[in-house]
Amino acid sequence: MLVVEVKDQKTEKDFYKLPDFIYQNDKNYIPHLIQDVKKVFDPKHNKLFKQKGKLVRYVLYDQEKAIGRVAAFVNPKTAKAKPHAGGMGFFECINNQEAANMLFDVCKTWLKNEGMQAMDGPINFGEKDRFWGLLVENFTDPNSYAMNYNPPYYRELIEKYGFQVYYKQLMYWRDMNPAQDIFVKKAGIIRSDKKFTVTHAAGWSMEQLAQNFLEVYNAAWAVHEGFAAMRIEQARNVVKALKPILDPDIVLFAFYEGKPIGFYINIPELNEFFQHVNGNLNWWGKLKFLYYYKFKQRKTMVGIVFGVSKAHQGRGVEGAMIKYGEEHILPLKRYSQTIITWIGDFNPRMLRVIENLNTKLYRTLHTYRYMIDDSIPFERYPIINMQNEKAEKQQDKPSEV
Repeated sequence: MLVVEVKDQKTEKDFYKLPDFIYQNDKNYIPHLIQDVKKVFDPKHNKLFKQKGKLVRYVLYDQEKAIGRVAAFVNPKTAKAKPHAGGMGFFECINNQEAANMLFDVCKTWLKNEGMQAMDGPINFGEKDRFWGLLVENFTDPNSYAMNYNPPYYRELIEKYGFQVYYKQLMYWRDMNPAQDIFVKKAGIIRSDKKFTVTHAAGWSMEQLAQNFLEVYNAAWAVHEGFAAMRIEQARNVVKALKPILDPDIVLFAFYEGKPIGFYINIPELNEFFQHVNGNLNWWGKLKFLYYYKFKQRKTMVGIVFGVSKAHQGRGVEGAMIKYGEEHILPLKRYSQTIITWIGDFNPRMLRVIENLNTKLYRTLHTYRYMIDDSIPFERYPIINMQNEKAEKQQDKPSEV
C-alpha cells in the first residue's frame, strides 16, 4: 500500500471517485454533491485559504487501486487555540486498520510539521454545518444534505488509532404534533402578552431577513465565550446562501415590542431531491433537482438553527415558535416531520429545550481529537455556560428540610 499526495488530475479524480467504491452496496447512502465538496478545496470559494489556511489531500493505493483517502488542514482560527489543533476530514477507507493508520499517520506528520499539537476529525475545512463528525448511531436512514455518513466500521478504525471523543453531535427528530403540555402552557402564557408575536418570513426582503437574523444571533450567541458577534455582511452571506432553497413559510421569527428576539429557521430536506442527481449538480442534475423540488411530495423539513436572545430565554419563546409552526405549517400539507440539525453535548441548555419538544434522538455523530503532542493531556470540549448550568441543576434539586 502507498499513500500519494493529490497533485495531479489522476489523484484528484481518484480522491473524488473513491466514495462510489466504498458505498457501492449501501442503499441508504446519498452522495454529497461533488460541487459542494470541490468548493472546500478551491481557494476561489473557501475564504480560509485567504486567511492563511493550509490544506493537503492524500489517496491510498493498493497497487493501482484507490482504497482510501483523507485531507489534513490548518484552520487559522483553531490553530491559534491551546492546544494548537489542526483538522482531518473527508476520510474514506476500506475496512482495514493498517490502511486507516497509514492515512492517519500522514495527516499527523503533516500537521506536526505545521506546528499543530492536536488533530480533530473527521471535520470540515470550513463551517460546522456540513461534513462534520463521524456517524456512530442510526445507519438505517438516508443521510441528510451535507451531513456526514459513513460505514459503521469507521468508528473502530478511528478509535483504535487513538482518537478520543472530543464532543458528541446529537440530531433529533419529531413529527408535527404538539410539544409536551408543560411546554405548551409556557408558550400560551407568553403568547397571551400582546407585545409578543410570532410570524413567518413570507413576503420579507432578503435584507429584512438578514437584519433580523443578525439581531437575534448576536443577542443569543455572541454573549457566550467562544462565539464572536456576527457582522451584517456575514448575515447577508448566510441569507444569500439559503435563498435558492428557502421556503419562507418555515422560517419563523419571534418579536417582542417589534424587536426580533428569536428564530427557528427550517429548510426543506434537500436530499429528498438530491437523491435523484447521483451527486452531480451539472446542467442535467439541476434540471432533475428543479423538477423534483417543484413536483415531488415533500416530507421532511430540517431545523438548521434555533435561537432566543439571552434576555428572553426560559420564558417559553421556543415553545411559542414551535406551536406557531404547528398551526401554520401543518395546514400547508408540505411537511409532516422535522429533523433538527446537530447540537453539541457541550450545550446542555439547548439540549433540554429540544428534548422538551417531544423529540426523539435521531442520530449521533462524534467529533474526535487525537493528541499529536502526547505530553498535553486530552480534555473534552468545554460545556457552554458551565456556571449557569451548575446553578440551574442546584435549583432543580429538592429542598432539604
